Amino acid sequence: MPDAPAGRTVSLGLVQMTCSPDPEKNLGKALERVEEAARRGAQVVCLPELFRSRYFCQTEDVARFDLAEPIPGPTTEALAKLAAARGIAIVASLFERRAAGVYHNTAVTLDADGRTAGVYRKMHIPDDPLYYEKFYFTPGDTGFLATDTRFGRFGTLVCWDQWFPEAARLTALAGAEVLFYPTAIGWQFAEGADVDAAQHGAWETIQRGHAIANGLFVAVTNRVGAEDGIRFWGQSFVADPFGRVVARASSTDEEILVVPCDLTAIERQRRNWPFLRDRRIDAYGDLLKRFRDG
Repeated sequence: MPDAPAGRTVSLGLVQMTCSPDPEKNLGKALERVEEAARRGAQVVCLPELFRSRYFCQTEDVARFDLAEPIPGPTTEALAKLAAARGIAIVASLFERRAAGVYHNTAVTLDADGRTAGVYRKMHIPDDPLYYEKFYFTPGDTGFLATDTRFGRFGTLVCWDQWFPEAARLTALAGAEVLFYPTAIGWQFAEGADVDAAQHGAWETIQRGHAIANGLFVAVTNRVGAEDGIRFWGQSFVADPFGRVVARASSTDEEILVVPCDLTAIERQRRNWPFLRDRRIDAYGDLLKRFRDG
């Protein structure tokens, strides 16, 4: 039997934070928390979805478009400077102004030299009570990507993307070793403890399933705290290629997780559970249909 591959460990940093109405204050907090994660040994640090502001998609208000900024722009410049100074990679979710009338929910990956290594525009855009994202965001056109950094090859999807196994699979097929999900999700109605637990459990379970089905690490960074009609449930976590939660943050408090991940676990899991090998790609054509009638 061939030897198992030698260990290759990367330390992931997840910044779970509250967000205020002041974008500059939020950016300052994010920079401080990324700096702290780096001091604790994180090599790749992921911030929550749209961390520069409170979650503004709870209402439809044209004035909120003023929160958007270009990429590259002031936030990517500040984060890139920190990434280069600390020799770390950073995953940051931003409200991108691409052009007049064209706005995206965009995740940028900055490498350890400060350069922009990858740009992913959120592909799945929800329109649910208090999540009126279709009003603000043009659906992404980047496709599903994996980005090379100093520390490995990483994929990024954003929040609502996390419910779609197709997105996780295509990102894995692009070569991602870790799948990052910057997230803003919580409870928006007082439906009781049982419903709250069921909703959170479904969210965590499906993402653990992505880790298992694709044989990779999944890292989810959520915001926390109450904002208008939503109680963000925090509970940022990292799952290994067997879907085991190896670290989970609080449901109520700001927190920084620093989680060492042995990337050679991907090879070991895929040798024993070769789901990618056994896919019947010749039989999946109907996935291109909205629904299969009859």
